Amino acid sequence: MLDTKVLQDYIRTIPDFPHEGIMFRDVTTLFQDPRGFRLAVDQLLAPFVGQRIDMVAGLEARGFILGGAVAHQLSKGFVPIRKKGKLPAATIEQEYELEYGRATVEIHDDALKPGDKVLLVDDLLATGGTAEAGIKLIERLGAEVVGCAFVVDLPEIGGRQKLEAMGMAVHALCHYEGA
Repeated sequence: MLDTKVLQDYIRTIPDFPHEGIMFRDVTTLFQDPRGFRLAVDQLLAPFVGQRIDMVAGLEARGFILGGAVAHQLSKGFVPIRKKGKLPAATIEQEYELEYGRATVEIHDDALKPGDKVLLVDDLLATGGTAEAGIKLIERLGAEVVGCAFVVDLPEIGGRQKLEAMGMAVHALCHYEGA
């Protein structure tokens, strides 16, 4: 029998997490299912097949899972972009806005070479703040982001527009209305 599930069938929605009024799109159920996980990885990399990609960068934390799998499929290396203080060697950092305050992400200062072509991967695009910070880190190392790939886009929150205004190609597998 053919499996006719679409990607959204593998994603669980949890109401009022982490705050009241938020509909949390939980991709851990996608990761747990071998067909769903394979479907997501294949669809994330599909638009970039045939393009020059030297490295895949993933945003903490679910972007590590997805980005690592995409890098493996493309036979490329993987670079983590982590929360401040989590990487052991010399880093550069980028601060960005959160809903209530600021946060900082880092990348090893030798993770990329000038001219490297990088695919940025994460599970969810909301405000685009973390992705924007990741893009800035990649560019500060002299590399170029060839695209940004996400499983879920929340278009009403405006992240896609932010990244596209930066000149980024944005690929999202599915969209949900609201927050």
